[in-house]
Amino acid sequence: MRRSASLLIPLTLILIYYGLWVGVASFLVTRYPGMSEYLPIGGIDDLPGANIDSFEPVYTSVERNLLTNMAPIRLMLASIGAMILTVPISWTYFITSRARRIDQSFLQTIMVLPLLVTGIAMIVLNSIALAFSLAGVVAAVRFRFSLDQPSDAMYIFVAIGIGLGSGIGALGIAYVISLTFVLVTLIVWKLEYGKTLAGPFLTMLTRRDGGEDEY
Repeated sequence: MRRSASLLIPLTLILIYYGLWVGVASFLVTRYPGMSEYLPIGGIDDLPGANIDSFEPVYTSVERNLLTNMAPIRLMLASIGAMILTVPISWTYFITSRARRIDQSFLQTIMVLPLLVTGIAMIVLNSIALAFSLAGVVAAVRFRFSLDQPSDAMYIFVAIGIGLGSGIGALGIAYVISLTFVLVTLIVWKLEYGKTLAGPFLTMLTRRDGGEDEY
């Protein structure tokens, strides 16, 4: 495994990247108030009041906005937002990858998957019929993809999460998912958590010597 290097410079650049886009979004909304109707940054307020005991739509306000003439513009902005939030995910993959060579096809999958999920989320919305139809199409295609590392599955899940957040018009949640994933992944990688059982705390916690291979 590649040795953990200093994270000061890359982490600073990543935080600047996130802060830059927050500043850009805030400036656009402040400078052009009408853009708030097009930016997919709402919808999460409907979650606390959702009726989980029925099949009533959860994102009612988002659904009303997406079914108007501004839907293509919102889809475009949501797709751009998903792409922006996926870029730091790829940087994290570069930093923490254990492979000697980067799998380009896997990296391209990470970058493109949120865009597809964003569009699918806007198409399906709260339609159960469309959701089942989509599941049938996916089952018919029989998509198969083998992962070289178990940790690679995390990148697939976070890409799906970003796409869903962007697709339902809750880009703020997608932002939090992306930022939290990047920070936690880099910290865990830097600390090399779970590499050894050395240290008095882990020895006491696991009741085994750090040099033992088996119980």
